[in-house]
Amino acid sequence: MQTFEAQFYHGKKANAVNIIGAINPEKKKRILLCAHWDSRFHADQDTKRKNEPILGADDGASGVAVLLEIARVIQKNPLDIGVDIIFFDAEDQGHSTTKNIDTKNTWCLGAQHWGKKPHIPNYSASFGILLDMVGSKNARFAKEGYSLQYAPKLTHKVWKLAQEKGSGSYFVNEKTGSITDDHYFVNKLTGIPTIDIINRTAEGHFGDYWHTHKDNIDVISKRTLGAVGNVVLEILYQTAEGKF
Repeated sequence: MQTFEAQFYHGKKANAVNIIGAINPEKKKRILLCAHWDSRFHADQDTKRKNEPILGADDGASGVAVLLEIARVIQKNPLDIGVDIIFFDAEDQGHSTTKNIDTKNTWCLGAQHWGKKPHIPNYSASFGILLDMVGSKNARFAKEGYSLQYAPKLTHKVWKLAQEKGSGSYFVNEKTGSITDDHYFVNKLTGIPTIDIINRTAEGHFGDYWHTHKDNIDVISKRTLGAVGNVVLEILYQTAEGKF
């Protein structure tokens, strides 16, 4: 548990915590998997109850759910590499504005804190994968801009593997714009090549439930969760066997 004080853009402060789990902590070769476990503090994209926090079934909980299941599978089927799972806090509390100002640093506060002060000094991993909004029905994961900027080879390899394993309807050969998400700060602050698997169209649209009260269990699909989880598991076991 990595605790820190989050300083929000609107002036308020709050106690926050990144939750970190290490599988095979003695192994030198490591893979980083991450998601955010907080949800948006207000429904800024909704027409009603804008000042109330959202449930975040997809935007937050879906990535956590997939990584918890991955941890369970690894426990039953051990692999010979190290895997670090991080649930970042205070990802989704940033400044949403249409004004021409840079608001990047108001988002992903947990990732920023961890990037500057990793749970292990000089922490390193071969690569990282961030899961964000990976559970909705008919999700489409386009190749995200910062993923292509910081980890292009990894991005293309993951999408190719996903398509070979029958998940091409989810992992589409399209590009979408750069998103200020946890992986941006992991890349920028640690140098670990990290990609973002996120449901966003090539045109830059999220689902209509995004940052609204419709982001509840009704939008979640077991098939989508399973497709993402199976792809990430395949990457892990292929990496352990030296095939990825």
